[in-house]
Amino acid sequence: MMMESSRTAVWVGRPPKEDAAGPSDRIIDMAARLFAAQGFAATSIGQVAAACCVGSDTIHRRFPSKAALFAAVAERMRARTLDGLEAEIGSADGDALSRLKRVARWFLAVNLEPDMVALNRIALSEAILLGPEEDDPVTERLVALVAAAQWDGKLGGDDPRMIAAHLLHSIVSGPSNDAMRGRKTYASTESQDRFFDQAWALFLRGVGRSLPPGGR
Repeated sequence: MMMESSRTAVWVGRPPKEDAAGPSDRIIDMAARLFAAQGFAATSIGQVAAACCVGSDTIHRRFPSKAALFAAVAERMRARTLDGLEAEIGSADGDALSRLKRVARWFLAVNLEPDMVALNRIALSEAILLGPEEDDPVTERLVALVAAAQWDGKLGGDDPRMIAAHLLHSIVSGPSNDAMRGRKTYASTESQDRFFDQAWALFLRGVGRSLPPGGR
């Protein structure tokens, strides 16, 4: 799902038959577009209802508040991120460190996608808590990859969870914050690659074990 930040689609007339079976999904999709285009404060339940051609009571029956609706948007994003991560892990080959590197590069790319940037921007600007739940599956997959690289003797350190958190911070935080400010510094694949190669090399200098120059 790529959110549209410059325009918002609306339903005209009766919703298509395929949407009748999943009204909650349609409401979440439309809310995501409106939140991305307007922000949290400027988006109302009434606007979402009008865009979906349903009454506000229909939305309130499923989502008791705007915060609950936004939480549903965030959960949808988390689920799709997990699906993408599982696919990336499944297609990765090579040794444990190579797989970790590929997945780390994927994390950078996914956090620079417009829909993710919009969601994170709203969460920060509106002070909405979207922190992952304990034992968040996305985090757990990354921790497992770090632990596998440690088991292979390619990474040092004691706590794979701390190393995974450090990796995410070093790879994602700077470019993500840059994108949330509306900058295009890392908009191209080439610029992302340049940043990632430098960040990965610095990460390995901190926790890598006896790797050749440049590391894998």
